[in-house]
Amino acid sequence: MTALKLDDFLPYRMSIASNAVSDAVASVYRSLFGLRIPEWRLVAVLAEGGAMSQQALCGRTQMDKVTVSRAAIGLVERGLIARATNPSDQRSHLVALTPEGWQLYEQIAPKALEIERALFASFSDSERVQLAAMLVRIEAAAATFKAA
Repeated sequence: MTALKLDDFLPYRMSIASNAVSDAVASVYRSLFGLRIPEWRLVAVLAEGGAMSQQALCGRTQMDKVTVSRAAIGLVERGLIARATNPSDQRSHLVALTPEGWQLYEQIAPKALEIERALFASFSDSERVQLAAMLVRIEAAAATFKAA
């Protein structure tokens, strides 16, 4: 019988690394901008993709409906996003950044890039490219388990 050793189990190691990065980023976003990670993700996705439904946000962020809904409520309360009736589907709403949301994004984006540079400073350019390609392959492989 083969024993599972967590320190050698790549999915576990990826999860630990992801949590460490997420925690580091979260502490910066929380202290500088008063945002939790789900809120930051919504701001970033809306800045990149424009107005969209909360269902579309769930797909783009890979967060569940409850997490997206809570993050959206917090951002609406802060005046960073606004909801409007979806003209193509009156039963749903579109959310979009407000001018204040755009201002916040313009402050956060450079900080996000700075954090990324610091996290990967010890990697060569080719290692960063290789890691990005491997992450795409891992995400694609993981998606096959969802369909099964």
